[in-house]
Amino acid sequence: MDDRDSLLQDLAPLLSFVGELDLTAPAECQARLQERFPLDGDELRALRHRVREGIAAGWLADREAGGIRFSRVRKARDETELSVDVVHMDRAGPGHTHPSGEVDLCFAVGGEPRFDGRPEGWTVYPPGSWHVPTVHGGLMDILYFLPGGAIRFEDEPS
Repeated sequence: MDDRDSLLQDLAPLLSFVGELDLTAPAECQARLQERFPLDGDELRALRHRVREGIAAGWLADREAGGIRFSRVRKARDETELSVDVVHMDRAGPGHTHPSGEVDLCFAVGGEPRFDGRPEGWTVYPPGSWHVPTVHGGLMDILYFLPGGAIRFEDEPS
């Protein structure tokens, strides 16, 4: 089993749980995620470590654009599956719309980073939402879970 397959195995419980959430209720989803997968729990501590190791080793977030490192861990085969991307960032990324919503798991790496004004942990965006993902105050590793892999990059929402 290679490193990517091992990471996917670690992500399986998250993929199952996130895949069942109704992203039209982001506050409820975030609360459920925090309860089931707390940032200081064993599962997320191990995942944080594996992501950090993968980025440091260069097999994860192995592409770069505008000073942001990223990679796709899992591609959604259809609209019922989640894609998973990993991003290593300390600045603003490209604006985009989430046609089917987005779930983000943010790990602080250095400083006191905030993702879109929020501390490390879970962030949920409902279907149709738009934002410019931004990290201020430090560096973060972020896992993006996208239903159906749906994302539309655009400077302003349509």
